[in-house]
Amino acid sequence: MTATAMKMHVLSGGKLKLRAATYYPEAARDDIVTFPCSCILLRHPQGNVLFDSGCHPAVATDAEARWGGLAKSVVPAMAADDNVLTEIGRLGLKPDDIDLVVNSHLHMDHCGCNEFFAKASFVVHAREIEVADDLASEGKGYFRADWDVGRPIETIAAERDVFGDERIVLLPLPGHTPGSIGALVALERSGHFLLAADALSVRANLERDIVPKNSWNADLFRQSLAEIRRIESLGATVLCGHDPEQWKSLKKGAEAYD
Repeated sequence: MTATAMKMHVLSGGKLKLRAATYYPEAARDDIVTFPCSCILLRHPQGNVLFDSGCHPAVATDAEARWGGLAKSVVPAMAADDNVLTEIGRLGLKPDDIDLVVNSHLHMDHCGCNEFFAKASFVVHAREIEVADDLASEGKGYFRADWDVGRPIETIAAERDVFGDERIVLLPLPGHTPGSIGALVALERSGHFLLAADALSVRANLERDIVPKNSWNADLFRQSLAEIRRIESLGATVLCGHDPEQWKSLKKGAEAYD
């Protein structure tokens, strides 16, 4: 590996219990599955980039205090130390060592730890800010306490090459929410990865062309699925946002992809 190579760490942002039928239509109504919340740390020569910040630590002990009634259907199932802050600490980093936080979207399990990254810049799709800022969205997956943390937020409306070297390229993948984005990551030895977040929460949705029940727009979701298939066909490995089986197979924590 060269001195300027980038490393990618897969980190836990918590775990959630919800109905399997959200993603798998054939599942029984009472079938509850635990889904991981993945966060990705990219250690680029020009800065540390965190793609999604997972769930706020407080929800491990009192989810209803932060999420209200939503905590009854989306139930945290993690230990008090199962969050991205603990994870980066195990890598010898502090929150102030994160230079940029990219939020794939602004649901509470993807931006819950934003407040802790006081020295970071933030990037979100412009449409996502519009929706999150709408008072009608509060409590419906969006919570202002998670995303409106008093730091400047840069918005994008199209593809964005973060450092201008094609190593981290953000791209719109709407459908789950209006402003969902993914990141195409190029690593020297491990190849290309598409960080799909909730544009592809579980692999089965891609393989069986399933639109999850928690999708904002089915047509746009399918268009994003088609784009994910195209990128995968070019050789990229697709990392899903919440896939329990894929999660088991990934290198995690200090065991980085490079």
